[in-house]
Amino acid sequence: MRVFDAARVVDGRRDEAIRDARLVVDDDGTVAAVGPRESTEAPPDAEHVEFPDRTIVPGFVDAHVHLQGARSMDVADWTTTPDSLAAARATADLRSLASAGFTSVRDLGSSVGLGLRAALEEDEIAGPRVFTSGPAISQTGGHGDVHDLPYEWVADGTPLSTLADGVDECRRAARKRVRDGADCLKIMTTGGVLSERDSPDVRQFTDDEIRAVTAEADRAGLEVAAHAQGTAGIKAALRNGATTIEHGFQMDSKCIDLLKDCGGTFVPTLAVMFRITDRGDDHGVPEWGLRKARAARDDHIDAVERAYEAGVSIGAGTDFMGPELVPHGENALEMELLVNEIGFSEMEALQAGTRGAARTLPRNDLGALEDGNRGDFAVLADDPLSDISAVRRVEATYIDGERVEP
Repeated sequence: MRVFDAARVVDGRRDEAIRDARLVVDDDGTVAAVGPRESTEAPPDAEHVEFPDRTIVPGFVDAHVHLQGARSMDVADWTTTPDSLAAARATADLRSLASAGFTSVRDLGSSVGLGLRAALEEDEIAGPRVFTSGPAISQTGGHGDVHDLPYEWVADGTPLSTLADGVDECRRAARKRVRDGADCLKIMTTGGVLSERDSPDVRQFTDDEIRAVTAEADRAGLEVAAHAQGTAGIKAALRNGATTIEHGFQMDSKCIDLLKDCGGTFVPTLAVMFRITDRGDDHGVPEWGLRKARAARDDHIDAVERAYEAGVSIGAGTDFMGPELVPHGENALEMELLVNEIGFSEMEALQAGTRGAARTLPRNDLGALEDGNRGDFAVLADDPLSDISAVRRVEATYIDGERVEP
């Protein structure tokens, strides 16, 4: 048993921090107790770790990453990078995520996520828990296609996505993901910013194609994440069984109602849009991507504000993938943007980056420091409830009560 004493603990459930706090983690890595130090007992022979003037928070969760080891914003480059090199780079990215306080990530489109997950489970590498969809599922010519490459180069898929057309192909693609052991499935129901010849507001896949994927996921007990930016694609995804909406640039009242009715989660990925529109032209983002991102930026902010005001469950996710523009290790930016751009309180942003994001994961013992949950937490140098930028000043990261040494 290990006992961690700190100036304050944010447990992910309470609306206020616990002052002069104690966290007790059992030998099996679960939380045994959390509360004020004076009233939270621990065995006298337990190992004690002191964090004076520090804040313990639940380990951060990024609900939308790509673990493909990307090192440029050139989509074609992602497609031609060998999986061996992608996996090696992604291993370094996992270390960066752990150093930044992230203890779980949801990988929504990669060819190496399943291998990374296995290596982490075998303690071969260090990093956060990985939950992965494997490659996403896209229609031909859709967001997961690489439009400027010859079709025969991508007909069998790209590292980030499989191409499927018609009900039978969609069903087969979903079954392959289930066979591979994916933790969730991802489908593209609109165009996007970094797919050249489509548009974020144009719907992709038919109702029957979407249902073919979600039905197979449901039979396997998996959730479906939808890349959905425009209103029509958001509604189609939710009406046909998806339970998380990624990006959501055009979220009208009907979209919000559908999302709340299904108990789903909105993952707005403010961070990637902020970085692309703010400095994408200095990092090789193509002109057509810059144009689409800048055109969507105001709508995106408005959509997140409406969802927040309507009480939609929002989980923090960045869509970061590794290049200098969107590097793993700077993923806490999403929580800062929720405060600075949308108007979240610091506590609400922390909860979105922990408990809220953990709603998208296929287990219920992550995202909050409470009895029986996993002892995953980060130690911050400062108080994030006074200044949200403190989420960047991480001094230590623990998974199952053990310090991660990247």
